[in-house]
Amino acid sequence: MDGGWYWWLVGAELALAVVTFVALCFIVAPYGGRHGRPGWGPTVPARVGWVVMEAPASLAFLAFYLLGAHRFETVPLLFLLLWQAHYVQRAFVYPFLMRSGSRMPVLVMLLAILFNLLNAWINARWVSEYGTYALTWLADPRFWIGLLLFGCGYALNVGSDRILRALRRGGEGYRIPSGGGFRYVSSPNYLGEIVEWIGWAIATWSVAGAAFALYTIANLAPRAMANHRWYTETFPDYPRDRRALVPYLL
Repeated sequence: MDGGWYWWLVGAELALAVVTFVALCFIVAPYGGRHGRPGWGPTVPARVGWVVMEAPASLAFLAFYLLGAHRFETVPLLFLLLWQAHYVQRAFVYPFLMRSGSRMPVLVMLLAILFNLLNAWINARWVSEYGTYALTWLADPRFWIGLLLFGCGYALNVGSDRILRALRRGGEGYRIPSGGGFRYVSSPNYLGEIVEWIGWAIATWSVAGAAFALYTIANLAPRAMANHRWYTETFPDYPRDRRALVPYLL
């Protein structure tokens, strides 16, 4: 696939971000758990669905990355490690820590696979083929700002998931989460993931990274709003000063 097709695919991801945002403003994605509901066709156990749909983001990214001419250079290798830090955890650790029993529509899983393949292609090909990152990039403020944001977002994302799991260990159903980022927002796990990929976009300073960051916002912001509505409707004593996604603002 030549460079011309590459930019068409980047444009496709940007367009997909717009479509996703508009759709999720009207439809709550049925990933399982509190938002799971019938009417979306066949389902699979949520744990299986998460592994199958997120694995391409790790494995395909690695395969596409290895096609690049710069695959053994220092900065691209660091970007590879950042990407895999997120997606190995998301595909091969997180699903096995989930509460068992919930199910995911096969349609949702398949759509996620297609997106992850597209996103893995444009980002892996950028960092190992089309982008140019000399060793001097390690001294660039954009790299360090992006790295800091990525690390902070990763910690918030993983830590928030840990708090949610702890609430469900007793099998008592859903409760109001507290502590960590939950002091400020209803979905700090989503906020963490958004911050991660904004950091990636800055560190790579690429249109591919920006497209992924915008898609992440388009995908997770409406879901955070849906989570917030669910919490406030389900729990009369839900903290009224807690925002959905952005502390003190949204």
